[in-house]
Amino acid sequence: MKQLIQNWRTGEISLVEVPVPKVKSGYLLIKNHFSAVSIGTEKTMKSFAEKNLISKALARPDLTKKVLDFAKSEGLLEAYKQAMSRLDSPEPLGYSCAGEVIDVGNDIDEFRVGDIVACFGSGFASHAEMVCVPKNLCVKAPKKVSLEEACFAGIGAISLHAIRCANLSFGDRVAIIGLGLLGLIGIQIAKAAGYKVFAIDIDPKKVQLALKLGADKAGVIDKNNIKNKISSFSEKKGVDAVIIYASTKSNEPIELAAELVREKGRIVVPGLVGLTLPREEFYKKEIELVISRAAGPGAYDSNFELKGIDYPFSYVRWTEKENMKEFLDLLNEKKINLSNLLTHRFKLEEYDELYETLDKDKSVIGAVIEYKRKIDKKIKIEITKELKKEKEINIGLIGAGNFAKGTILPVISKIPFVNLRGVTTTKGLTSWHAAKKFKFNYATTNYKKMLEDKKINTVIIATRHNLHARFVCEALKANKNVFVEKPLALSVKELLEIEKNYKKSETQLMVGFNRRFSLYSQKVKKHIDDTKTLLINIRINAEKIEKDSWVYSEEGGGRILGEVCHFVDLMQYFTDSHPKIVYTQGLEKNPKENLITTILFENGSAGNIIYTSEGDPSFPRERIELIGNNSIFVIDNFRKLIISRNGKKIKERKIFSVDRGHKKEFEIFFNCLRDGKPMPVSFESYFYTTLATIAIQESLIKNKIVNLNELI
Repeated sequence: MKQLIQNWRTGEISLVEVPVPKVKSGYLLIKNHFSAVSIGTEKTMKSFAEKNLISKALARPDLTKKVLDFAKSEGLLEAYKQAMSRLDSPEPLGYSCAGEVIDVGNDIDEFRVGDIVACFGSGFASHAEMVCVPKNLCVKAPKKVSLEEACFAGIGAISLHAIRCANLSFGDRVAIIGLGLLGLIGIQIAKAAGYKVFAIDIDPKKVQLALKLGADKAGVIDKNNIKNKISSFSEKKGVDAVIIYASTKSNEPIELAAELVREKGRIVVPGLVGLTLPREEFYKKEIELVISRAAGPGAYDSNFELKGIDYPFSYVRWTEKENMKEFLDLLNEKKINLSNLLTHRFKLEEYDELYETLDKDKSVIGAVIEYKRKIDKKIKIEITKELKKEKEINIGLIGAGNFAKGTILPVISKIPFVNLRGVTTTKGLTSWHAAKKFKFNYATTNYKKMLEDKKINTVIIATRHNLHARFVCEALKANKNVFVEKPLALSVKELLEIEKNYKKSETQLMVGFNRRFSLYSQKVKKHIDDTKTLLINIRINAEKIEKDSWVYSEEGGGRILGEVCHFVDLMQYFTDSHPKIVYTQGLEKNPKENLITTILFENGSAGNIIYTSEGDPSFPRERIELIGNNSIFVIDNFRKLIISRNGKKIKERKIFSVDRGHKKEFEIFFNCLRDGKPMPVSFESYFYTTLATIAIQESLIKNKIVNLNELI
């Protein structure tokens, strides 16, 4: 299928052939008929993407600070690599579309194959021949509403939600500033609700169009005396609310709104405008200011949008989904007329003309992309030609997120005897981009097809954590060697299932516990080989992540299972012993990511792990201290090594980068496969690392000492 994308580094827009997305539980697979072009949003995205790196940094100081903090912790080189990897990722364009349901995921009762639906959501309702959209971002389109109109449901819901945020009553007076697509739709919604509307813009033609669409009064900024007209319109009291749909960096719209609104009135800003407020005016009138968020409640809530968990209807009446439905109902009842707003139509293949028109033609109000009725539904796209001579190791990659593209693939793509054969993700664009960038032979959205590929002898699993165990078992059953990113499993049940399949298989397994392969870890290991027991202290100054991140959900399993496992493995590496007893305590605030755990090992060694997200992100992230046999070893964030032994100190330091062992880890993995040698880490070690990590969480939750033998 074909999809429009934009490169964030260069701003280039292109039409690419990608695999059809795989329908997931709670999602719909939809064949697009039309998608709406949001003029303001897409011009803003294009403008930002075309900026150079310095201009991008100045435009987004929040992201720049994160990169600088990351550089302080991980080194300039690693920060640059990660930033460039993210900028190089393609961005799907579009967020409002309409089409026909051709497949339905599990746990969906309200939709069927053949339904005509309108869809919404950045990254979902894209400019693509086929889209996979969560059910809470889809609504059925009324039969009398054309799909050309229905594709504006998401945009219409944004306009509608802004009007709801104004808290108006029947007969209230509202001024609408900015008569682009959102503003012109907003006029009609406001009139349908029984409000009196005064429309304002800098373009006389749009002011005339606003009157044609039902505005009671209208005026051109700077040419008409807007303040006097509003005074007359509102019986000298000021309007009850002002809604600013304009898009400008200027503060003029908010300043004008403050002058036009009545005392204790409300200003709603769905548009992107300057927000340096005229305090005196806001103070004298006690004005309320609301920044309306997208299409309504549910926006940016992963439980609502991605997991399909709706709010109680009695408490949250107008979610973004209900707003989409209401907009379509208004279209169905002919209370909204889009015919005068649909100024331009393009075929998907005419995308160059589309974006050139957006840049040059100021008459564009509403534009749509129309799709062919017959499309290529390939789930596998060939990227490079088959090699004449098959290389020794052929890779199939499952999952191609930021870590895979920013860390794993840059390393393994440089190993000469490794061939990157197939990559699979649920989103066709993601697999296509990874395949194109790193020269895989093909991209697909069906992982089973890849496991059936007899040329692939090794599978790398880099999905979200809840899928690791399942894919490990399936890959082992398919007789593939496996490299799986940490964690190996999220539960004892999963761990035992992997153990069973591993014992039956004739292939090899490695888990991505990379820190033991760091140069500094290996240097310390050589020095402590004659030390029988060790005291180890590891401190992790972890970054804060968003509360609704997938890491905290069932997909991630939390930060203990997802990351603390790294340091349990590192302790096993240094002690050459398995953990046997675990005791964990946490802070009252976010205990599952602010904790201290003590681990006792079978050989008498003991270790502490302090893991916290309450530190300063610019401070070095990790510090490992080992004490034993009259020696102290310190690894400071894998950039600095200190060895103090017999009164002598050895210091080493890396300036530009952090070595956490990723490169060495993959070199060893592939060398072992090529040479037919066993992996340097036993399955037993992986088993105990995973079991001990599960015990850490168990100890924290139940506030007790946990003996690992109790768990199995």
